[in-house]
Amino acid sequence: MDLNLKGKIVVVSGSAGKVGSIGETIIKRLAEEGAIPVLVDRNDRGSDYAQELQKRDIDSLFVKTDVTDPVEIENAVKKIVAKYGRIDAIINNVGVNDGAGLDSSYEDFMNSLKLNVVSYFLLTKYALPYLKESKGNILNIGSKVALTGQGGTSGYAAAKGGVLGLTREWAVDLIQFGIRSNAIIIAESYTPAYEDWIKTLPDGDTVLKKINKSIPFESRMTKTEEIADTCLFIISNRSSHTTGQFVFVDGGYVHLDRALISDVSS
Repeated sequence: MDLNLKGKIVVVSGSAGKVGSIGETIIKRLAEEGAIPVLVDRNDRGSDYAQELQKRDIDSLFVKTDVTDPVEIENAVKKIVAKYGRIDAIINNVGVNDGAGLDSSYEDFMNSLKLNVVSYFLLTKYALPYLKESKGNILNIGSKVALTGQGGTSGYAAAKGGVLGLTREWAVDLIQFGIRSNAIIIAESYTPAYEDWIKTLPDGDTVLKKINKSIPFESRMTKTEEIADTCLFIISNRSSHTTGQFVFVDGGYVHLDRALISDVSS
């Protein structure tokens, strides 16, 4: 199926993670569909990714940005529009489960909110005039933690709950402009960051096996490619009447009967 994304300017925040991260995978999938990926991130890896695409004659732009800084985000949008003249979609993909729990400081809690939800507001706010012109759309990357809790991560849980609230609020706000707003909700995906966390555990292999068995569908984690493919479908006009939705790409982790889960001891 042709998603009709060719030539579309798609801005992806948090897109300069390690190879195999959700953001980096989304960028690659966008390029494969003929879209023009714009990377907004504070990590210089983004420059390498954009250059790699350019060497393959794929148009791309990296704008180094601290997404917790309103001025930097506003300037990033200005640079994007100065080069391309428009924005067709934004994917708010920033997410760091930073462990800012009840024992953390006020500053740590607020910093978690700034990174994990305020950045979504800021990028959407400054991109909005151009989304109105293009009748583009917004996709927010959410987490099951907003719905299930996790423990020890109040900041991240509050932020991701806020992301879902903003998704529906923006869907209502922006209907008059023909702008769609949706969210992808992820449960367990074996990203490089996830792998780094597993490696810090003394019994990491056992923990990983237990997590995999807790996922009803195929007893495995969601692949980043599966997440990226769903993202591309939702921002495309093949999903033109979908707005205000939370789309779960989680192998049934959040909703399905726990009786489906494999015996952890097997």
